[in-house]
Parts: sequence; structure tokens; C-alpha cells
Amino acid sequence: MPADFNGTWDMVSNDNLDGYMIALDINFATRKVASMLKPQKVIKQDGDSFTLQTISSVLKYECSFKIGEEFEEVTKGMDNRKCRSVVNWDNDKLVCVQKGEKKDRGWTHWIQGDELHLELACEGQVCKQVFKRM
Repeated sequence: MPADFNGTWDMVSNDNLDGYMIALDINFATRKVASMLKPQKVIKQDGDSFTLQTISSVLKYECSFKIGEEFEEVTKGMDNRKCRSVVNWDNDKLVCVQKGEKKDRGWTHWIQGDELHLELACEGQVCKQVFKRM
């Protein structure tokens, strides 16, 4: 049985967000604002159907998907690009591959103890984030 990601998660650490955003061609001012945010993740999981929300004082991003089904994603609030995304299980990890203008783009979520880990990747840059369950 795959991991249960349901819950509300508060960010506790954020490593290399700036490098990741530079790879996405995000401007300096937006990167500085983003680096000060401590977003919250709200994940709703019903079997292989997911809704992920990222919520901060200046951004609310929502993405819904079903495991193994490709969908069009607009990365609103980040680089506002359209990409074709697909999320699959890799053991207890959720792995998303995003195909679009940027190479080697995607993310991986997994749970370790009471922490939610997220790695965001784009063109060789990896941002590592950790969240605690509320």
C-alpha cells in the first residue's frame, strides 16, 4: 500500500530555492520575495487521485492529478509555463516528470517519519524542501 500523504504540512527548511528559480528564469525581485515565504502544503489523497495545494501569503497554487495519467499543468505563481506532467509511484515516493520548455524538470515527494520531503528539479538545479505535519 502506498504512503498516505493526506494532511497539512508546514515548511521547516528550504535549500537551493534560488538556484532552482534561476534555472526557471525567474526574475531577481520575485526570487527574493519567494525566498522569504514559508508556504504550507495541503494534500488530499483519495486512492490514486491527488490534490496538492501550496499556500502562502502571496500565492495559492493547486494541482490535481491521478497517478499514471498525463495532464496539462500551468505552473501559475512560479514561472507560469505550460507543461505536460505525469505523476507515478516509485515505491512510496510520488515522482512527477514535467515536459515543456525546460529540461529535466519535475519533483519528488516522500514521507519520512512526520516529515514531508520535496525535491524540485530543473536543468541540473535541485531545491530540497522539508515540511512537518500539522
